[in-house]
Amino acid sequence: MMNWSEIAKELHTLKRSGRQDIAIRGIQYDSRRISAGEVFVAMRGETTDGNGYIDAALQRGAAAVITDSAEIFDELHIYQPELALALVEHGRRALAEASAAVFAHPERALHLSAVTGTNGKTTTAFLLEQLLASAGRKSVLIGTIETHIANKVRPSEHTTPEIRDTLAVFAEGVRAGCSEAVMEMSSHALHQERVWGLPVDVAIYTNLTQDHLDYHGTMKRYADAKAKLFGGVGARPPRVAVVNVDDPWSSRMSEAFCGEQLMTYAVGAPYAAYRASNVLLGSGDTSFMMLTPEGTAAIHSPLTGRVNVSNLLAACCAALARGLTLQQVAAAASELRQVPGRFEVVPGSREAGFTVVVDYAHTPDALQNLVELARGLVHERGGRVITLFGCGGDRDRTKRPKMGRVAGEGSDLVIVTSDNPRSEPPMAIIAEVLPGIRQTNARFIVEDDRHTAIETALREARPGDIVLLAGKGHEKTQVFADAAVPFDDVAEATRILEDLETEVRA
Repeated sequence: MMNWSEIAKELHTLKRSGRQDIAIRGIQYDSRRISAGEVFVAMRGETTDGNGYIDAALQRGAAAVITDSAEIFDELHIYQPELALALVEHGRRALAEASAAVFAHPERALHLSAVTGTNGKTTTAFLLEQLLASAGRKSVLIGTIETHIANKVRPSEHTTPEIRDTLAVFAEGVRAGCSEAVMEMSSHALHQERVWGLPVDVAIYTNLTQDHLDYHGTMKRYADAKAKLFGGVGARPPRVAVVNVDDPWSSRMSEAFCGEQLMTYAVGAPYAAYRASNVLLGSGDTSFMMLTPEGTAAIHSPLTGRVNVSNLLAACCAALARGLTLQQVAAAASELRQVPGRFEVVPGSREAGFTVVVDYAHTPDALQNLVELARGLVHERGGRVITLFGCGGDRDRTKRPKMGRVAGEGSDLVIVTSDNPRSEPPMAIIAEVLPGIRQTNARFIVEDDRHTAIETALREARPGDIVLLAGKGHEKTQVFADAAVPFDDVAEATRILEDLETEVRA
């Protein structure tokens, strides 16, 4: 608990009024979560204006209000002159400033590593957390799949939460003895300043491929949003930038960086300071030599695929930047665990003679990488690649035929189904995917019910095949216009495999 006047001192306020000596118990930006004695931050958002919920917050016991509306401030000042009130220019920035004060600045007690990029953020973040843990470091992890606080795990609602919620997790981490934090920072969060004021120590860039153009409009604006991380968002620039120079947009990130050390990494580019050479790939078995200015180390891991060489290289570089030695990194790599929903092999599928893989791939580039990886794995045993995927509704429509094309080019059979259709009719989404598939020679099946589509894929599979269930990965629901219903690709595939086994025995 702290005094309102102490919080107000940390705000960039335009005006203040009302009592200044009241005790504050917490802070919220959602009026439904307000408890008595808390500050309510009313801010204009992307789709809603929190200023419309001030009355609701006051009815629930809000003790103070921060608003970015001059009109609302003046009205409250007249009709509730005793109310602790602050007018700010930037509501979200004020939320960051006030939250940091309320939670006693946990961001100052943690060394933060932040990962941005279209693909690979989640895997890189998970791997970095594990590498840090191998050296005895306790971490907070905030990402797409899960939030970790030391050894406690909880589901994540967003890739990058609102700053108030991030700081609340950081505060829990500090109380649990954490010294490190690892975060995925999405382009939306960077553009909307949902990470305002977080001092990033190590910033990591994986890649940029087509995604989120429904929000950013162009690839340049998408890249510009990512680049904000490397200049600092309301805080000092990162001390170290870890940048994938295999990616053509890497120069934009390097240009934005104004910190102390730029660590370039690559699997292909020969001019990178940190490189992977002599790469050997197998299913659940990847090895390479990591060439660095500090020396060379043999890296062996249970990960699969060339894309994971890049992800692991990024995590290794970040771990080095956080003070681990090359020898520590190499020793820890062999013990790394796979990330849920990232080339996750469904238990029991290999016993059926084929392999079923669940993967989050939901962009053209990620789907292409996934299909190419599967093609390489089935090549020696003469199997086929069966790819099931859909495209999300209310998202970038231009990537739909592109995903159809890359699936068709690399697969023997494509099954087009629903992903998260949201407010769009599933068959309307599928209709925009099909022109891309028709540019290829692949056989395809259309089935808009995802459960039936998965059953169809598994019934089509023969010994030696790989069945790819792409697009949803770790997600546990399927989002429609009126509801999010429980749906888990791994669980669905497992049940269907059990049914198929029962049929065979009968």
